[in-house]
Amino acid sequence: MNTTAPAAPDIVCEGLVRIFTVADIEVQALQGLDLLVERGELVALVGASGSGKSTLLSILSALDAPTAGRASVAGRDLPSLSTRERVTYRREVVGFVWQQTARNLLPYLSALENVQLARAIGGDRSRPERAGELLDLVGVAEHADKRPAELSGGQQQRVAVAVALANDPRVLLADEPTGDLDEHTSVEVLQTFEAVNRELGTTALIVTHDPAVSEHVQRTVQIRDGRTSTEVLRWTHTDDEGREHAMAEEFAVLDRVGRMQLPTDYMDRLSLRDRVRLRLEDDHVGVWPGDRAAAPAEAPAEAPTVPAGGEPAAGETRRSRRERAHGEEQNDD
Repeated sequence: MNTTAPAAPDIVCEGLVRIFTVADIEVQALQGLDLLVERGELVALVGASGSGKSTLLSILSALDAPTAGRASVAGRDLPSLSTRERVTYRREVVGFVWQQTARNLLPYLSALENVQLARAIGGDRSRPERAGELLDLVGVAEHADKRPAELSGGQQQRVAVAVALANDPRVLLADEPTGDLDEHTSVEVLQTFEAVNRELGTTALIVTHDPAVSEHVQRTVQIRDGRTSTEVLRWTHTDDEGREHAMAEEFAVLDRVGRMQLPTDYMDRLSLRDRVRLRLEDDHVGVWPGDRAAAPAEAPAEAPTVPAGGEPAAGETRRSRRERAHGEEQNDD
């Protein structure tokens, strides 16, 4: 009997809030965000500019702290880390790939030397051949002696991935790694993340606005207005004839208090605004526009009521509620 407990998630965010104050004006970048990334997952976090992606990445990299909520990576409670612990965390637990190559590589060192330096800073001077192995893993071993200026943008980003992996981190964080690349080169870099995840089992979170990333990851999480809104899960299905098919399904994210964000195209198509009508069925919840005329044909003509003392039903005024309650008291008599 296998009694091995399942591995704990590598990234856990619960009710994450981040508020910035600019010129006495408060800006809420994260508004109760929840996110769970299991160990060994390859996940993309996508969203428009200003949705909170970069703020979240700064918190997960321990470069910033949340205003409220919980954030942990590889079992480390990030808000409680001391200054020294944050340095150790960034050196040993997580690796980073930024959009700007100037933040990833030193221009006066070769690709191999950049990886070797990262390993030396991490305190690991054993196995000098490891730097070459990482360059081979990301597909740029033949460019080991070249400096960043002699490499293409895609090659630089793949070297950056090798540098991020220099100290065998549990989690790899990437901020818009394909933002400065053309479509073909972007695919090559994303395939590098796939290879790293497959070969090393490294958990990876890619933060981006590029929807093409979704095709290279197991799960895509959409962030909107500082909260996760939807997720798309992908898997491979083998039919009865042995043929493999790529499958995908979209889910809305439901937080701990029952809030969720409907996809924008759903809202536009059905003109869902301000408030909506809900109806509880045996195995699902129906959602319709709030206009009474738009309610489903099978819905009751009158708004449902509740027992006396409960909350007023939708559309019920305080006066009609009192009249209903008075009538119920007379019936009891």
